[in-house]
Amino acid sequence: MINDLEGLDRVDWSSMGHAYGSADEVPLWLRQMASSDPDVREEAFSSFYGSAHHQGDVYSCTAASVPFLLALAGDPQVPDRAAVLRLLLSIGRAALDRDGVYYSPSGHASTPYADVVPQLRERIEDFVRHAADPDPRVRQAAVPALGLFLDDAERAFALLRERLAAESGTAERLLVVETAATLAQRVAAAPGPVTAWLTALATDPALDADIRLAALVHRAACTPEAIDAGLVPTATGLLQRLAPAPDPEAPRADRGPCTCADTATEPAPDHGTPPQIAAVFADLDRHGRVHAPTTELLTTFHRVLDARVPERTALLTAQLRSPDRATRYDAIAMAWDLISSWRGDHTGLVLLLADCLLPDDPYTAAEAADTLGKLPAVLAEPAREALATLVEAHRTTHGPNVWAARHPLLRRAHQQAVTALAGLGDERALPSLLTALDTGTDAWRALQAVGHLPQCAGELTPRLIPRLADADCSWPWGSGTALMAALNRLGDPAAVPALTTALTTALGQEQWHTAGAALHALASIGPGAASALEPVRPLTDAEDPDLRFAAVQALWHIERDPADAVPRLTALLDTTKNHDAADLLGRIGGPAAAALPRLRQLTEAAHPWTRALAATAIHAIAGPTEAEAVLPVLLAAWDENDSTADLVVACLQRLGPAAAPALPRIHAELARTRRSGDLFSTVADDEALQGAARAVIDQTA
Repeated sequence: MINDLEGLDRVDWSSMGHAYGSADEVPLWLRQMASSDPDVREEAFSSFYGSAHHQGDVYSCTAASVPFLLALAGDPQVPDRAAVLRLLLSIGRAALDRDGVYYSPSGHASTPYADVVPQLRERIEDFVRHAADPDPRVRQAAVPALGLFLDDAERAFALLRERLAAESGTAERLLVVETAATLAQRVAAAPGPVTAWLTALATDPALDADIRLAALVHRAACTPEAIDAGLVPTATGLLQRLAPAPDPEAPRADRGPCTCADTATEPAPDHGTPPQIAAVFADLDRHGRVHAPTTELLTTFHRVLDARVPERTALLTAQLRSPDRATRYDAIAMAWDLISSWRGDHTGLVLLLADCLLPDDPYTAAEAADTLGKLPAVLAEPAREALATLVEAHRTTHGPNVWAARHPLLRRAHQQAVTALAGLGDERALPSLLTALDTGTDAWRALQAVGHLPQCAGELTPRLIPRLADADCSWPWGSGTALMAALNRLGDPAAVPALTTALTTALGQEQWHTAGAALHALASIGPGAASALEPVRPLTDAEDPDLRFAAVQALWHIERDPADAVPRLTALLDTTKNHDAADLLGRIGGPAAAALPRLRQLTEAAHPWTRALAATAIHAIAGPTEAEAVLPVLLAAWDENDSTADLVVACLQRLGPAAAPALPRIHAELARTRRSGDLFSTVADDEALQGAARAVIDQTA
């Protein structure tokens, strides 16, 4: 490890802070970045990114580290100068976006732009030198600085043209073109010359297709107002000419199709981490991978096209039909981004995702099945037979226990296809789900799917009940909660004794979230859960509003006695469960008339959700006579908070012809191309919203 970080110990690091407190550790991390031990270096970079550059933030200690990072980047003895340069550029990019005072969570103030950007501009000659370094990794890390921190546009442009001529690697050349576009968008003197150069590159038939495609995309990014109908067809034509990249992940040496004879196995499990949590981190790792050299370029292209959904669909069609497996794989995430964010007829894309469900490519098939499984049934339906075909092919070729296959790619592909098929309510998923429950192999994943098959409760419930007795109920996301959520969706009375036991056990251990889950499951069973009334009834007077509401809801669904339930729900309107209470009162309907006075008061509440729920409940209870009164409340809530759209439009649908004054707002909603809702809304919510909006139009015509 080098020791010539002059002045490092003279900095008062203890006076500075980062995301998790004092910056005392920063000098140690900086020294360890120069270690000859790769594990030490990796830990040092991880610690710095996680604390001193947490989520892209720039603290005073981050700025104070810049001179030392520059020294490390310029020292040939440092084993991984490219990683140091990537860190510097990450800090620099973040600082460019933060002109002003920034306060860390611990209260330390910094001025990222003023503290960092001048340092990098002063040392631009270092970056110019690194951009021509013999090490391609160093060059690749340094080139973006020419577009970000070299203010002499003419010189920066000349250097980038030189680099394009000198580079032979695809990734390096694409980066040079991207950096030129960055320069054009940052420096006032650059756009004209750079866009003219990009146009020349894009139309030069002597150049490779990847460079022409990059020039085309980045020219569009520089001049979005000039995008025309020929852009995407030209781009897709170039995309089809690209040479295939190496295959995405395939663990075997021959990279061929996997078989049960393969020796690849999953990594040893961490017995201290719940498997579903481990799977989340595995997904994060997988989703961060890039397999094709053009993926970042195409991601930029989609960002430039933005709301042009037909053009983006045409581009994705070409990507998903590419002869290059890596391009097809990376297109799957882009297809999800388009479908989940933008409205439109996505049937063609869903069918192309279904075409990726090939038994001999489990890596791609798993990703496609995972994406299809995230779609609501109304959108995923065209892929039903392809999913079923893949599931059956796996079982035929690899045997009935393929759910637990030793080969990790085959195993994931099968499990994702099964859960996606179950999400469509298709019983052909059942055999593999039963295997999961019978063997215990990845049963947590099966639990997420079984609730979609209530018609199979007779086979599923007896397998879930024994698990409940041994389930982990100590935390809200444990197996006990997952089991009760599955039983909730199945609604099978055979589960009542086990749920009753789980409820009483949870109460005795003061596990309120588990008790609530048991109550919700009992409520879904309804009158068939009458034997559970003894432990349920006392909870309707519980101090905790969540537990009390869950108990009242269960009481109503089991007994259907409005004389008992309605006063309790009316009292809950004055608690944090007022939204849930109003919703249940509305579902009770006419027998909940005693709650109308309080609900009318809530139509004047400050929170738009409260007003909208109260108005919805009033109409559901009192009927058409209240339409004129609730309509303005609903529309005002919708205007104030767009996330109420699902609730409001569903109520407008029930208003019938009385909703006619809302038609302008309905038409405006359907004219939107971006999906409606907030952070917690789903694609299914937006599809339901559109369906209800169209129904409002039909019934008011």
